[in-house]
Amino acid sequence: MSDRESMDYDVVVVGAGPSGLACAIHLKQLAVAKGQDISICILEKGAEVGAHILSGAVIEPRALEELFPNWESLGAPLHTPANKDRFLLLGERSSWTLPTPPQMHNAGNFIISLGELCRWLAGQAEQLDIEIYPGFAGAELLLDEKGAVCGVATGDQGIGKDGQPTTQFQRGMELRAKQTVFAEGCRGSLTKMLFERFNLREGADPQTYGLGIKELWEISPDKSQPGNITHTVGWPLPSDTYGGSWLYHLKDNLVSVGFVVGLDYRNPYLSPFEEFQRFKNHPSIRPLFEGGQRISYGARALSEGGIQSLPKLTFPGGLLIGDTAGFLNVPKIKGTHTAMKSGIEAAAALLDFFALTESKQNESGQEAITYPERLRQTWLWDELHTVRNIRPSFRWGLWGGMAYSAIDTYLFRGRAPWTFRQHADHTQLISADEAQKIDYPKPDGIVSFDRLSSVFLSNTNHAENQPVHLKLKNPELAIDLNFARFDSPEQRYCPAGVYEIIRSENTAPRLSINAQNCVHCKSCDIKDPSQNIDWSVPEGGGGPHYAAM
Repeated sequence: MSDRESMDYDVVVVGAGPSGLACAIHLKQLAVAKGQDISICILEKGAEVGAHILSGAVIEPRALEELFPNWESLGAPLHTPANKDRFLLLGERSSWTLPTPPQMHNAGNFIISLGELCRWLAGQAEQLDIEIYPGFAGAELLLDEKGAVCGVATGDQGIGKDGQPTTQFQRGMELRAKQTVFAEGCRGSLTKMLFERFNLREGADPQTYGLGIKELWEISPDKSQPGNITHTVGWPLPSDTYGGSWLYHLKDNLVSVGFVVGLDYRNPYLSPFEEFQRFKNHPSIRPLFEGGQRISYGARALSEGGIQSLPKLTFPGGLLIGDTAGFLNVPKIKGTHTAMKSGIEAAAALLDFFALTESKQNESGQEAITYPERLRQTWLWDELHTVRNIRPSFRWGLWGGMAYSAIDTYLFRGRAPWTFRQHADHTQLISADEAQKIDYPKPDGIVSFDRLSSVFLSNTNHAENQPVHLKLKNPELAIDLNFARFDSPEQRYCPAGVYEIIRSENTAPRLSINAQNCVHCKSCDIKDPSQNIDWSVPEGGGGPHYAAM
């Protein structure tokens, strides 16, 4: 293979989500204000900015206002102010309105498409001469002679399933940088390599995750209530499983509906996708969608561990921001404002780093990166600290978690003199012979649907003749462990029908991986009991293409 071409920058940002874009924009803003010239490149694996972005989404505009105090006059796509909050406890046939927890009050917030916001931020970035390269996946860490990160390389294009170059082969590009910012989002593939190489998870609790599944609907105009927000807990999930739903009314008769299931659930027969479809059939929910049309579908894992699960945020040559580090505020059900704030503080730290290294004639100056210290002095750190015990309290189930959350919120106000620990999700499954099977109803094609028709609406596409990007470290474990002990739970936790057990009378069962269906949610990488499934980036531009999600 030919040598790779390379391009040099001061900063390379991996990921054009809200944190990566905010970091690049603020760094450029600071540099321009000081008359400095800092070259910045943003790498994005989606076919366009926003193609892989998936969120509810209600945004608290606090960080956006820090980045652009005049965001309204600049035309930021925050068009639907939050209006009315509602919090429901669902039984199988009934529902009860509960007091809305204070963290979930949305006065002053906006219901948005996060993909649209990221595309708008990308436009602002380009006006600042920040280079953005969509359709190129960061596939490899570049290291200098001292072992520090000095950039990333994009993946080769045109590699066939046999691992050999095809006639469409194009060598990847090296993007070299003085500092590399990783903003890959939840469970980033390069971030996993950083964790291992630099032992970034030492001293941190295991990260715990949720799987969020979302649909966008156009409903009947008489049912549309722009600005209304509903969250639910309870049915259809069992009381020992963390999760709940959202319903967000946007303008133009659109409704964002989604369901989150904590990936620490125990029953291997549970299917987050099927639970979501069941939820939409609840008597309090189904009428909203009858007569409407489902427009889009997607799924994405989210980091729920909170402040006790944060890794080390810096390492030689770079740093971590956004959900790749895990800045989601779980009780608030928001992470965009915290992700953007982390990017803003990273930008300020990077500017200081460059100023110091320049004054020391480009010596290492690694001690100049004050990013973690900056974060600890901000509202972001205080916000995450005060809610740190809410999510792990649900180890006691729905009722225990809600009771503790009320005590922590109203009595201790988030200042309890203890911190609950987190656990790894992949260790939580019980064996199939200990679990109760779940009889999920067939989809009716009106409100509930199957996986394949759902994946179709995600506009997912991967080049057919490329290596499978979902790799088994030990193929035998798929049958010897997952099938034998857990009845292959990957068939059920994957929301895209990627994993399938093929059975016949004459041959032993085998696992089929339909990688073309993959919506890049990362659940398999997280939940696999033996951590045998490794999600790696496919060719750049592949995967879902979310238009307005």
